[in-house]
This record gives sequence, C-alpha cells and structure tokens, in this order.
Amino acid sequence: MEFFENKQEPEKAVLVSVDTGDFDAQVSIDELEFLADTAGAKVLAKIVQKKEKPDAATYLGSGRLLELKEFCRANDVDLIIFDCELSPSQQRNVENFTDVRVVDRTTLILDIFAARARSSEGKLQVELAQLKYSLPRLGGKGLALSRLGGGIGTRGPGESKLESDRRHIRRRIDALQEQLKEVEKRRNNLRNRRAKDGIISVAIVGYTNAGKSTLMNALTDAGVLAQDKLFATLDPTARSLTLPDGRKVMLIDTVGLIRRLPHNLVEAFKSTLEEAANADVILNVCDCSSPECAEHLEVTRKLLKELGCETKPVISVMNKSDLTDDTLGMATIGQTVFISALNKEGLDELLEKITACLEPTRAEVEFLFPFDKGSLAAQVRKDGVVKAEEYRAEGLYMRAIVDTDFIDVNKEFII
Repeated sequence: MEFFENKQEPEKAVLVSVDTGDFDAQVSIDELEFLADTAGAKVLAKIVQKKEKPDAATYLGSGRLLELKEFCRANDVDLIIFDCELSPSQQRNVENFTDVRVVDRTTLILDIFAARARSSEGKLQVELAQLKYSLPRLGGKGLALSRLGGGIGTRGPGESKLESDRRHIRRRIDALQEQLKEVEKRRNNLRNRRAKDGIISVAIVGYTNAGKSTLMNALTDAGVLAQDKLFATLDPTARSLTLPDGRKVMLIDTVGLIRRLPHNLVEAFKSTLEEAANADVILNVCDCSSPECAEHLEVTRKLLKELGCETKPVISVMNKSDLTDDTLGMATIGQTVFISALNKEGLDELLEKITACLEPTRAEVEFLFPFDKGSLAAQVRKDGVVKAEEYRAEGLYMRAIVDTDFIDVNKEFII
C-alpha cells in the first residue's frame, strides 16, 4: 500500500490597481502583495492603470481589462485581487468577463483576520465585520425570486433563498452585536477595576509588522506569536512589566494598523483599540528601516486622534534601528527612542522614558531602621528596589526606591 501526501498549491494571483492620484498607488499595491503573501497566494503580476476615476462597471478600462483576461488565461490564474473596495456589480462584471474569481482589498484583509483570530472575542469581531461586508453583496432579486404577491402577475414561489439568507445574516449580525456588547461591558469593568486598584497601563500600538509582538516578548517574555507577516497578532495580550523604579505596569499589545483599513474592521475592533485610549502611556512602534516610516506614523497618529488620545503621553519607538543608519531627521510623534526589539538593544532607555512619562509615585531615600523594626525593612525589600543595605551600630541602613505613601508614613526613619 502506498501513501501520498496531498499538497495544496498556493493560489496564483494577479494584483490590480487604478492610480487616480488620491494615494501612492505603487506603495499601496506593494503592500497588497505583502497581504496576498500573508494570505497564502503566489503573486504572478501587478497591474496598475492610470485613470482620472475608476470605470463604474468594471473598475478597469476595457483595453486593460482585456489584457487582464488574456494574461489570466495564459498563466492559469486562480484569483484577481483589486487594491480597492469593489462594488458588487463591478466584482460580478469582472468575474463574468475574465472567468476568474475576484476579491478586493477588504475581502483579503478580512480573510487574514479570520485566519489569525484566536480568542472568542477576536472571532466574534471578525465574523461581524465579514457579515456586514457580505450583506449588501448577496445577489440581486429577480422576478423569479420575488415574495408572494396579492395581485395578478405577482404570484411568485414565495420567499427566495436570497431573502432567507439576508434574514439569517441580519439575525446573526444582531446576535453578534449583543455578544460584543457583553464583551465590551466586561472589558470596561476590567478597566475600571484596574483604575480602582491603581494599576498603570502602557499600550503598544503601531503599524502592522512593525515588531510590536517582538517588543512585548523582549520586555516581558510573554511568548506572543511574532512573525514577519501582516496581522500576526490580532488578540490583545496583557503582561506585567517592572519599571526601573520598581513599579509594576500592565503592558498591552494591540492589533496592528494598516492604511485604508476597512471601516467595518475599525468598528468591530473598536473595543480592542480602546485599550490604547484608556492607557496611561502609549508606545507608537514603527519600523524605522521602512521607506514608508513617516506615513506609518501618520496612520497611527490619525487613529489615536480618532480615539481621543491627543492628551496621552506618546513615545515613538523606532524599532529595527539595527537595519538602518539613517535615523536623523525622522518625523516622530512625542518622545523618541531607537531600539532593536529582536536584539534587545535600547530597551533600558525605553523603560526610563516610560518611567519619566508617569506621575512620580516613588522616590529614592535613605532609611535607618531600629533593629526592632525588621518588618519595615522586609516591606522595603518586598515592595521597593533596594540599592544599598548594611548593618550599623544604630540599626539597619537602607537606600531604596519606595512608594511615596511609605515614605510619608515612615518619615521618622529617614536620614
């Protein structure tokens, strides 16, 4: 008996864009290629057509569309990916003309999100975004698909499969929104509990594939999935981080951003992104070796503004600094620190900057505790950072960083 392994070959894809001058079409289609690679497709060609505005019926002009059809037929192409959001009629017309399956940028991103979601909340958010996107894209309603009527010529076969599907999708959307409201309520309760307990939070935000998860792992040994792929991490991860002054903060990794992120996804992931809005300090991580570094920072800045984070302290964390020598004159947001999360370079400076952004709740002082106050010394060792300690004739000398509340209560023992 022989066994054969079934190998699924990657889908062969062609990328298509229309350059209207509204954005950098070449940069956008290069990013689309990275998205296609992340989704598991093999890109055979990229087609960019310059037009004042896309064709209303087929997005591309008729001549370029014919070239696309011939290329697909000659190269056995499985998939055409458009670098835009197609209307249902545009998608249907191109599919009928080329006889090749067509998806747009939004569908591609939704597909990647669906593959990456791990937590129950992430799966709910992705499903909601997919259903909202697919609802208006169900096929049109014809004469043979009409509901039962009440007059001559209106007697149809009853409710169509299309109408039944629409009803089912709307019910599912309502159910998902209710479930997400409960999730959001729990998340808000958790945030309120953190605030009540005095827990300080630091949020990691930034463009996708900038190294946020690698930074999280470098600072906390969190074990978060870190890959050279877009949207490797979707679900927020929180870990405890100890600052140089001994304070513990909650470090939160959030979903990556991308230019022209579909509106449905922004809405679906709003509760996750609000982790940044409620953080005490925001780390805006950016790949400083990327030619689009400045634009990536701007994408993040706009989203932070939408979330109402203008007053929050922001540290621009320029990651992958080991891959570039040109760090002068870079446009940044807030304070800036250059690091290499992979090589764990510059992390000490980053921790110092985080500490400087927070309200001072600790100070370094010198104590001389009588020998019968050993419990106070034990508390300093447990909750503070001991810099020096020695036994003297008068008692136990300690130089340590401790909470200001502890200092106020034990002023009499300060040297």
